[in-house]
Amino acid sequence: MWILRALGLLFLAAGFVSLVVDGVRTIASASFVMTPLGQAWFDVHPASLNLTQAVIERYTFPFLWDPVFVSVLLLPGWVVFSVIGALIYYLGRRRAPSGILIN
Repeated sequence: MWILRALGLLFLAAGFVSLVVDGVRTIASASFVMTPLGQAWFDVHPASLNLTQAVIERYTFPFLWDPVFVSVLLLPGWVVFSVIGALIYYLGRRRAPSGILIN
């Protein structure tokens, strides 16, 4: 379970970094800036984004790309990373003992 907590913290850290980058861009341009996840992904590695689209459309249901993945890619990166990180961290949390003793 520590692996899930560590992975969750990595995603939360990526969300925080993305939020800081958007904040710095907002201050520098004097206008509100929110970078969509798809734009950030395209800036980092456009070939993998195109490959992901081709794989999803070819090997899964094609309608998953347009309404589902495109909607996620239009969200700000810090929102997506933070939500995924929180969910993964929650799945890896330490559970409190139930207090039920079995003899």
